[in-house]
Amino acid sequence: MRRSAFFIRFIGIGILFHIYVGVRLIPDAPVGLPLKVLAAALLVASVVFIPLGMAARSIEAQPLADRFAWLGLTALGFFSSLLLLTFARDVMLFFVHLVDWLRGAPVGSPVLVAYSAVAVPALAVLFSAIGFYNARRRAPIVSVDVPIENLPAALDGFTIVQISDIHVGPTIKRGYVERIVAAVNGLKPDLIAVTGDVVDGSVPHLADHTRPLAGLSARHGAFLVTGNHEYYSGADKWIAEFRRLGLNVLLNQHVVLNHDGAQAVVAGVTDYGAGSFDPAHRSDPAKAISGAPADAAVRVLLAHQPRSATAAAEAGFTLQLSGHTHGGQFLPWNCFVRLQQPFVAGLVKFKGLWVYTSRGTGYWGPPKRLGAPSEITRIRLVASS
Repeated sequence: MRRSAFFIRFIGIGILFHIYVGVRLIPDAPVGLPLKVLAAALLVASVVFIPLGMAARSIEAQPLADRFAWLGLTALGFFSSLLLLTFARDVMLFFVHLVDWLRGAPVGSPVLVAYSAVAVPALAVLFSAIGFYNARRRAPIVSVDVPIENLPAALDGFTIVQISDIHVGPTIKRGYVERIVAAVNGLKPDLIAVTGDVVDGSVPHLADHTRPLAGLSARHGAFLVTGNHEYYSGADKWIAEFRRLGLNVLLNQHVVLNHDGAQAVVAGVTDYGAGSFDPAHRSDPAKAISGAPADAAVRVLLAHQPRSATAAAEAGFTLQLSGHTHGGQFLPWNCFVRLQQPFVAGLVKFKGLWVYTSRGTGYWGPPKRLGAPSEITRIRLVASS
């Protein structure tokens, strides 16, 4: 019931935003009536397709559901840019008209009003095309060195390849995953870290598309922690499937690695909010490290959400690897991530703990990345100078 009420409000707000865009752009555009009618029709279609795409997971016929998802989510990505640019145009026109009024000049700037009404949808198309390309290409490799004090010589150069937030689902399928796996294996890492949100859907619908993850290969194996989307999609069944694929799933647990005579601890916690889905899965960094060797120079925590960092620092971890934020994925959402998470992307030092937040290896929702490129992250431990 609550979900239905939210969806109804979402549709209502969406209709109001579409009306705002139509009223602000269509009358001002210097085009003929047929093009104005076409623009209005496209906005009406967008009002229909966006909620249809958002609700596509509830459609049992999988090929049809995926087509609706592609259509609706692509429309959502485009309309996000269109709405933002329309608002930016109104702000610009307000200040231009204000300056004209203060100067005693005629207020209106008809040429600017007319051509900016055309520039807004043109820029929205351009931004969406660039964002689509960025989202659908294989994530580039990002290399990061993490300086560790008193790092044993055997661990100097120890390499972890992190992938996160792939979101296998309506628009990300097996071929996309295969390209990621090939790139990761090509880096020949000592360890692979998969930091959650691998899937957006059920095991029966997506098992074939996640199967390439069984091919992940590293000296010490591939380790995985759950993200919030695993809990939306049936976490217990996905945990069993990931383990069947040969991934080491860490549920508030750790393992001790022996790397050329030096010890390193790799721990993993369930998603920060997992306890609201299953109290037995409450995220607990202290429990994850309990019983680990006290003299281990390196203690790495895999935690889907960056906000696990406070508890991780208190538990004595050296490095936390997280994802979840997507770096904001595209404007304007980049500006709002910090309202929920302490870190958005990149490497930071927090209370003696290094935290690396990946922008994600896939994308969620609209196939669009703008200003927040995806990544496959090669993390190298190096001795602090």
